Amino acid sequence: MKRVFFNIGELATATGSAAVCGCAQSSVRKLHRAWLLEEDGTILAAGEGAAPDADEAIDCKNKLVTAGLVDCHTHLVFGGWREHELAMKLQGRTYLEILAAGGGILSTVRETRKASEDALYEKTRALMAEMLRHGTTALEIKSGYGLDLETERKQLRVVQRLKTENPDIAATFLGAHAFPEGMDHEAYVDLLCREMIPEIAKDGVAQFCDVFCDDGVFTAEQSERILNAGKRCGMIPKMHADEIKEIGGTQAAARVGAISCDHLSETGRAGMEALRDGGVIAVMLPATSFYLKKPYGDFRGMIDAGVPVAVATDMNPGSTPNLSLPFAMTAACLYGRLTPEEVLCGATLNGAAAIGMADRLGTLEAGKQADLVVWDADNLDQLIYRYGTNRAAAIFKRGARKI
Repeated sequence: MKRVFFNIGELATATGSAAVCGCAQSSVRKLHRAWLLEEDGTILAAGEGAAPDADEAIDCKNKLVTAGLVDCHTHLVFGGWREHELAMKLQGRTYLEILAAGGGILSTVRETRKASEDALYEKTRALMAEMLRHGTTALEIKSGYGLDLETERKQLRVVQRLKTENPDIAATFLGAHAFPEGMDHEAYVDLLCREMIPEIAKDGVAQFCDVFCDDGVFTAEQSERILNAGKRCGMIPKMHADEIKEIGGTQAAARVGAISCDHLSETGRAGMEALRDGGVIAVMLPATSFYLKKPYGDFRGMIDAGVPVAVATDMNPGSTPNLSLPFAMTAACLYGRLTPEEVLCGATLNGAAAIGMADRLGTLEAGKQADLVVWDADNLDQLIYRYGTNRAAAIFKRGARKI
């Protein structure tokens, strides 16, 4: 069945099927008084002026339409919450101090180990539905709150169950999120490489392998060993790096051929050049910086250095319990000095590229999947400007209305 979306005030979309950077990122295509035609979930064409005939016509009421947002970095499967840490944050205690006191990731690990798979599924399903209401139609979900094989498997089984409702979910194994309590660090790295990664790969439940390479967590050398073990088992490398301190994570990410390197709040010029030369996408997480009152990272410097920039929420129970990618987009403009066009690209096409989905998602072009959002905004600038309220008026997945 053919469906036409007509009376679109502004249709704003990135173009292409690969991550883009610099001047290319500012060339987002904008159509006015536009229409978009799709059939059976695939876009056939988009244009301006009189809309073509179709079996069904949807009036977009002169509003902004973009591709569905792609949140390429989330920690959505977890037990419990961590609102009790708010008081510690207000007292000035740092992330690493909270972690050392048994809070942080380790607190969530304990709650996730206790939770049943069904309970985790129902909780994550509700969180994912809330993300959809804010315009996120595709996403990545990491494990990492088990730090033992069975709990990591449990988290990833939840992701697989969710994929029956939304197939556009990327699954990432993040067993190297922290060190288990009471376990020697080198022994855990060995366990990851020798047993956990091969078993997860055998299960076929994770496309990507990630590691938290930073001060107080995994060293650059340990991170490289872990990601190379994942590569040998067929998993694509990703990396958390430079959130707290530069310790060589960007260079390690480039050496292993990571698809993305995420956080990057403290990354300097040498790290940016390593990412550029390694063809690594920089995933910036401004909502985390907002919540932790930490540096946002040099988004502008990344683009100037030739590094494609994606924007994601980093949704997790500790450092940014936020499900709204539009909020992160506004923060990326205000504090990362990205233009609205660049941040749209970062939350659609580049986000899709960071999880291997840019061939079918991230733009409103012929041949792409008909995932789109009608926003209660007249244009792209207004969407970014009107932060703090949900502007998503209608959301379509593969052409079918979801919200």
